[in-house]
Amino acid sequence: MKQLAEFVKERRKEVNLTQEEFAERAGVALTVVRKIEQGKTNLNMDKVNLVLSMFGHELAPVNSKDLES
Repeated sequence: MKQLAEFVKERRKEVNLTQEEFAERAGVALTVVRKIEQGKTNLNMDKVNLVLSMFGHELAPVNSKDLES
């Protein structure tokens, strides 16, 4: 399973955006993008969803048993 930090960083690079450009387009502070890409765990979920919405995704609860299969 791909981690959030890896997912965001890879996708951002695929669209050839710097962290600064990406943050501006996503409508979040540069620090938000940096924290996500560094794998920080103390994140504002609304801000994370703004970032993920750039790729057509959002955070949602998942049953951990579903991840095991």
